[in-house]
Amino acid sequence: MKLKRTLLLSLLLISLFSCNNKTEAVVVDHEQGGHPNLILTKEGVKEIRAQLGNIPIFDNTLKEVKEEIDAEIKLGIDTPIPKDYSGGYTHDRHKRNMVIMQKAGVLYQILDDQKYAKYVKDMLMQYEDMYKTLPVHPKTRSYARGKLFWQCLNDSNWLVYVSQAYDCVYNYLTEEERNKLETNLFKPFADYISVENPQFYNRVHNHSTWGNAAVGMIGLVMGDEDLIERALYGIKGLQMDKTAKDDDGGYINKDGKAGFLANIEEPFSPDGYYNEGPYYQRYAMYPFLIFAEGLHNVRPEVKIFEYKDGVLLKSINALLNLSDGDGDFFPLNDGQKGMSYYNSALVTAVDISYHFGGQDPGLLSIAKQQNKVLLDDSGLAVALGIKNGQDKPFEKKSINLSDGPDGTQGGVGILRNEGIELVFKYAAQGSSHGHYDKLSYSLYEKGDEVIQDYGLARFVNIEQKGGGNYLKENKTWAKQTIAHNTVTQNETSHFNGKFETGNKYHPELHYFSSENESVQVASAIDTHAYPGTEMLRTMAVIKDEDFEKPYVLDIMKVTSKKANQYDFPYYFLGQVLQTNFDYKTPEILKPLGNKNGYQHLFIEGAAKAQSNNSKLSWLNKGKFYTLTSVTNNTDDLLFTRIGANDPDFNLRREAALLLRRKNVKNTTFVSAIESHGSYSPVTESAVNSNSNISDLKILLDSQDYTAIGITNVKGVFKLFITANTNTQKETKHKLEINNENYEWSGSYYFK
Repeated sequence: MKLKRTLLLSLLLISLFSCNNKTEAVVVDHEQGGHPNLILTKEGVKEIRAQLGNIPIFDNTLKEVKEEIDAEIKLGIDTPIPKDYSGGYTHDRHKRNMVIMQKAGVLYQILDDQKYAKYVKDMLMQYEDMYKTLPVHPKTRSYARGKLFWQCLNDSNWLVYVSQAYDCVYNYLTEEERNKLETNLFKPFADYISVENPQFYNRVHNHSTWGNAAVGMIGLVMGDEDLIERALYGIKGLQMDKTAKDDDGGYINKDGKAGFLANIEEPFSPDGYYNEGPYYQRYAMYPFLIFAEGLHNVRPEVKIFEYKDGVLLKSINALLNLSDGDGDFFPLNDGQKGMSYYNSALVTAVDISYHFGGQDPGLLSIAKQQNKVLLDDSGLAVALGIKNGQDKPFEKKSINLSDGPDGTQGGVGILRNEGIELVFKYAAQGSSHGHYDKLSYSLYEKGDEVIQDYGLARFVNIEQKGGGNYLKENKTWAKQTIAHNTVTQNETSHFNGKFETGNKYHPELHYFSSENESVQVASAIDTHAYPGTEMLRTMAVIKDEDFEKPYVLDIMKVTSKKANQYDFPYYFLGQVLQTNFDYKTPEILKPLGNKNGYQHLFIEGAAKAQSNNSKLSWLNKGKFYTLTSVTNNTDDLLFTRIGANDPDFNLRREAALLLRRKNVKNTTFVSAIESHGSYSPVTESAVNSNSNISDLKILLDSQDYTAIGITNVKGVFKLFITANTNTQKETKHKLEINNENYEWSGSYYFK
């Protein structure tokens, strides 16, 4: 063993003198002690060094990181006194520093070049000198102010990354230097974001996930059992105000649960769906997985990847399925459009999932698209898999993801067929980042939005827009029901826009069927959004040989104890081409209402429905679309546009067609959306620009069944029947419609 170690060190010395123009060659014995062992491991470093030059995606990532860090070293170290919100210089500099330190530490281990260790040490010492006297951050917006950053959340981000850097340079530092850093920086830092800010730390939320991971990871590096216990189980013996709320209006700790394990147990369903939605699942996946990897390496007895039936690894598959054809995550709840699995957090997720989760070859295809890997053991595993040609396409199929800790609080159904993706949301409230959007949906074609979910009202990290934080319009518009493709009753949001009420209830799955590739259906029911009103929505993606592409059939059955006004918007994206109704445009734009989101909608056109079917056609990104809705002559049709009462232009000026039905108790909204044809601005040719539906009709609408007739322009008739009560697969149904008998088993009929 001694001879083997001597040979290894000799080889590394040769490497030091043969590349990168190094000016010093000080040998550090990396086998001293147990470091690195958090994310990189000693054995992993040996394997990586042995494979360098032979693993293209890893080698290219290493080259890019080295160039990046070398450039930073030339610039020198800057640790400014904190003063800014997100997007400001001091915020971005400290954020940059944490990433740079982590990467520099990795380079030190892989390349054995001490300039990287020295850089990390020098920067850490600057932070140690500053932190001893650093006051609370001067910005006061957060419910939990940090020190380096305006909120403890970002302080936790910093410590998660810096813990990895510290582990990498641990043996480079003297014992005196380690004691100095741990006494004056790391331990006080961990205490500040936890015991000094329990309202941030001791809860179930993506914020506390970062806090738990930060405290736990530095605890693992330092060997501090108290910090590790605090990370896993929260602050013991702490009594908190169960009515307290955070900046977004969510409860801080209503149920008394806290710690990393609770943050796995509560937000994730057994299917791996994260209750705040994919945008925040992406954000939380990094601390979840990077701390889990650290626990696996340093505390294998915790069996963290087996916890809750392996839900952390399941969640990565769920998250990848919550993305469109381009890899962008569906903006459910507070979600920024354009966030995708190309984000660095998903590089971490894919690599760790592959390494620890059975080496699914489909993940390698995602890694190839990401075109980078982690510079650690898991990244090496992915790189070797790709090099050996083991990758296979990651197949996104129709999937139903349950919500809630035990999978009984609604969910999200995704129907996919030939590039058409329908996202049907019947989930629970989604914590403080949830929206009031029961039974809403969005529609995509090959990565392009057709019927949109607005997402959040925020310009993340753009200082000019509210310091990069949530804008007031997130509450006054983006969270409101009218901002979504679902029913709004009496111009009032679901649960009256009250988080306390919405957090108690959730829709129920009626049925989900994706076995038949030609007809895929998701159906759910809600009885709490409006007391006394029941909403049953059934959505189908149907591939019919008489249609160019699969089309969407949407049935929203509303029953109520009293007469109401129902508003049903379609937030289409694109240029209006044609309608089959005459509408009037006002000379002066006025808001549709004065509260609950209505104050942000201009009325751009108004009409009365003039036939049994009202049609709207539009063009978007070279494709034609047509909406066909079943209407009657008392229905109002309103063209609306977002942007009223928005003097700071915080909202996107996007359109909708709103179907308004007044003074009715029970009603059923039925519509179909077709994608058809194409337009080329190069050849200036329009192909198949007209709808293929000549008639859409409700043939039966009873307590037990709703039957819809679809007739195309060639006169071919198809019938879709959905069971409104008994939906078991083995149930046999028999029904007479217009003197015709229909028999089938299961939840729906189509023929």
